[in-house]
Order: sequence, then structure tokens, then C-alpha cells
Amino acid sequence: MTHRRRLLLVTLVATALGCAAGMTTAGARKRARPNVLFIVSDDLNNRLGCYGFDAVHTPNLDALARAGIRFDRAYCQYPVCNPSRSSFLTGLRPQTTGIMGNRINLRDLHPEVVTLPERFKQSGYWTASAGKVYHGRLDDGERSWHAREEFGNARNPVMERARKEFEAKHGAIDLPENRQAWNKLRQKLRPLAAGQTPAGYGPTDMTDAEHKDGRHARQVVKWLEDKAYGDKPFFIAWGIAKPHVPFWAPQKYFDLYPPGKIGFTSDPANDWDDIPRLALSQRYRQFGVPAGDDAKRREVTAAYHATITYIDAQIGLLLEALKHQGLWENTIIVFTSDHGFHLGEHGMWGKVTLFEECARVPLIVRAPGLTRAGAVSPRLVELVDLYPTLTELCGIEAPGNLEGTSFAPLLSRPKLKWKRGAFTVVRRGQRVLGKSVRSERWRYSEWGDPDENELYDLRQDPHEWTNLADDPKFA
Repeated sequence: MTHRRRLLLVTLVATALGCAAGMTTAGARKRARPNVLFIVSDDLNNRLGCYGFDAVHTPNLDALARAGIRFDRAYCQYPVCNPSRSSFLTGLRPQTTGIMGNRINLRDLHPEVVTLPERFKQSGYWTASAGKVYHGRLDDGERSWHAREEFGNARNPVMERARKEFEAKHGAIDLPENRQAWNKLRQKLRPLAAGQTPAGYGPTDMTDAEHKDGRHARQVVKWLEDKAYGDKPFFIAWGIAKPHVPFWAPQKYFDLYPPGKIGFTSDPANDWDDIPRLALSQRYRQFGVPAGDDAKRREVTAAYHATITYIDAQIGLLLEALKHQGLWENTIIVFTSDHGFHLGEHGMWGKVTLFEECARVPLIVRAPGLTRAGAVSPRLVELVDLYPTLTELCGIEAPGNLEGTSFAPLLSRPKLKWKRGAFTVVRRGQRVLGKSVRSERWRYSEWGDPDENELYDLRQDPHEWTNLADDPKFA
């Protein structure tokens, strides 16, 4: 073999090996398991720009929806924090978990259940949690997470303002002669300071980064920048505290929503006449907005909108970090809420009902290589479906006992014929379980008494103002 032919052969072999190596590297990249960023908000209904609420400023979530798929008919399984989260984190319905309240620990009832983040951890993922993913103190700890952070606000604006006013009049709160009076005032302010009922709301002088959601967002960004996940794919869950009460956010977000410009659709005067007694939530009595007080309703609704825009800005930090760190094209992003929230519809406030405002949730998914930008699916999906969906997308074998259905096929075919019903339940007292099923047109609910059923034509009556259960045509 001549020197020239030998050189040509060596060159060809080297080129072939290089191409093979390149193909192997590209193949490895293609086969790399995707990361997951799972974002769950607390008490968020569908008041987002991308869901048609143009008056609510959510540019980052709108951009995420334009980059992925928006599900228009997504439903929670129980419209209360702990039951809902226990359901979608286990892939089991509330009737199976037995968790119907906020004080029951999942592990007390089901020490054997493998939860969604636990399954990812078992499968070689680096898992981390920031904020409220499980229900606060009922978090699963090291069983689910390699890292976990849960911060509070940098300070309590209600107590801080009260302390300053008190000390201006009486001197330091730690003076012996002031302790009793200050403690008495603290007890009086606790409902507002904790923000439950009546709902605490209003602008604060804290920065974005001083509110707990801002602190958690920046923690997730730090994990991404520091590559805390090492050489593993990651499953990072961020539990957003807002818009759960108290409706607090920096002043600049309140400036976007003058209460006088807040609009709403008034219910018919006889709205309650055909609603079963058990279908109504009594929380409206304690929420602090008297029936018919439209000015107060606008004020509280404006505060709710301000918190939504605040959390949208924090979400923007994470989306930008994914892009900056080169993770955007290999990270599945899921955004949802544990349940919806009434803002005066049907005269009710808060959660714990089976109406659309409470049971329906936002759901936006971006799965690189699967979702088509700007896609919208009208099909019924449930939060209990998240577990099997994410495990399928990441090539993880799911436990055999899951009660949800993977909606992975809808990501690339949004209008594929799909499930016929979505189910939501809510308890009344210890004995009555209100049960509802939604089809693509109807919502039917039972409250344990044949005379207290509900049937609404969601296509013709999206506000659920006309109960058709007693109409013989629909027997």
C-alpha cells in the first residue's frame, strides 16, 4: 500500500470514527432524561391573561402558554389544599386516600404509598422542593427530597405597622407596663395578620424578594445556577403561596388594579333559589365581604389580582433562568393550582364548593419535542392525571395503583378523543360527601338526597345559574 493510499485510509477511518462519536454524543443528548419543573400555585382560579382574563396582567404565564399547551378543562379532585395535594402527589383520588381535611398527614394513613417526587427520587432524579408542595408542615421530607426550603415573609406587615403605631403612643412593646396591652392587641390582629377570615389584604412595603414567593423563586434559581443537581436530571417543585390569603404584594402590583376599574358579572337576584343548601359554602360569612357590598368586593378582588401579577413576575425569573442555563430545551414545565377560588360568584368567597370557580384550575404544560407552541386542548383532564403523565414523559415506571390517566397523548394531539368525565368531591360535615362529574358539556352533582341534586349545562349556562336537575327533560 502506497503512503498516499495509507494516508487516505487513515483519514477515512478517523472521519468515520469522528462521525460515529458525534452520532453517539447526539444520540446520548437525545436520549437524556428530561428535567421537570413543577409549579403549583395555592388557591388560584383561571384569572390569567391566557385564559381570557385580559384585565389581569400575567405576561410570563401567557408566554409559557404560547410556548406550550393550555388545558381549558382541567379539574382538581377536592377543592381544599391538603386533600387536593395528597391526591395529585399520590395519583389517588380523595376517596382512596381518605384525606378530606387539612390536618391529616398522608403518611399516617398511607406509609406505603410512593408519591410523585419520591418516585422520581427512586429513579435517579435529583429532587428539590421550595415552598408549599405538600401541605406545609405535612411535607414528606427526605423521603421525597434531596433538598427542601420553606421560607416565610421577611416580616409581617400587619404586625409591623401595628407595633410602630403602638410604640409611637406608648413606648417600646417590651416595657413591663406595655406587655399586657401589646399582647391583647396582637390577639385582636391575629386574623388579619394570618390572613384567613376575615381575609387580610393590601400592599406591603416589602420588595419582591422579601415576600416568601420571591424568596422561594430565587432559591430555585440558585439551585439552577449552582447546578445543585450535579450530573442527574432534576425534578424541582415550587409551591407558590399566593394568591392564598392574605392577599399581600408590593405596592407596584396594587397600582395596576384601581378597585374602581374592577368589573364583575352580577348573579341573578334569585340565584340561591335552586341551589341545594349543602352546595353552598358558609365561608362567605367570615370572609369579610358582606353580600351586596360591591365596593368591598372590588377592593378584595383587586388585591387578589395584584398577588397574581406578583407571582407571575417571580415565575418569569425561573423561566429566564432555565433559558440562561441552557436547560430550556430539556425541561418539562408544568404550571397548575391545587384548586380554584370564589371571588363573590354565587355570593361565595374562597373554596370548598363544586362550582366551576372552585373545581376548575389552570394547567399549562411545555414538553420540548411534544407540545406545539400555542396549542389549546378542550379535553377533560384532572390533577390526579399528573403523576402518570410525568412518569411516562420521563420514562419512569409508575406504580400500578395509580387512579389517574396519563394525558401525554394530548400534548401532541390536543383534540384527541379523550376521557368522558372529570370527578370532584367535597365533604359537608363528617357524613355527607358531595360528588360531582363533569362531561364536556354538563356538570352533575349529588349531595346524598335525591331532592338536592344539581345539573348544569355548561355550554349554555357557563355561570351555573340554572339548576336543571328537576327538569323532567333531563331525568
